[in-house]
Amino acid sequence: MRVAVLYSGGKDSNYALYWALKNGFEVKYLISMVSESDESYMYHVPNIHLTELQARAVGIPLIKGFTSGEKEKEVEDMKAVLEGLRIDGVVAGALASEYQKQRVDRVAKELGIESFAPAWHRNPVDYMREIIGIFDVVIVGTAAYGLDQSWLGRRIDEKALGELMRLNEKYRVHVAGEGGEFETFVRDAPFFRARIVFDEVEKKWNECSYSGVLEVKKAHLDPK
Repeated sequence: MRVAVLYSGGKDSNYALYWALKNGFEVKYLISMVSESDESYMYHVPNIHLTELQARAVGIPLIKGFTSGEKEKEVEDMKAVLEGLRIDGVVAGALASEYQKQRVDRVAKELGIESFAPAWHRNPVDYMREIIGIFDVVIVGTAAYGLDQSWLGRRIDEKALGELMRLNEKYRVHVAGEGGEFETFVRDAPFFRARIVFDEVEKKWNECSYSGVLEVKKAHLDPK
């Protein structure tokens, strides 16, 4: 089956790609939607420019779609990208967002292709443990009480997961960040031919909103 993977560079879209490759799908394209709005309902925003580097590491063509980020219209913008491709299905990294999954499913139905969401309704702790075992993943955005600026750039490992579980108990922070509490970036994966190395980063922290972003200004590929 020929598929496209909706690809933001974070843990969930990389898990979707991992699942598709593991299950023998022919992944023809990675699709990155670039939103002008930081408040996009559908798409990951932090460091979306680095999906070009990730696509090179994976060796799968990347197609970029552009959207103003206007609610609902951004879904049609994604559809416009997908409808021009010769594919049988689309794979998304949806975990718990009914809003996102319903819209990807609807677009797939309208285009006559199948929709897959391999992480859908997974137990968050089990899912994160699997993520930790597969990827080198770091946090590049935070927006929840308890996640201060020290989390920006932090690798997610068992220690970090334990802290996220405690924050879930105390502040109801979703362990996998599905409520927008944090955003991630995958620097290495089993299907990467090269690791991504950050050369220059800048932490941008807003004390008023208690949120921040790790902006990667320069990065390169380090062949394995």
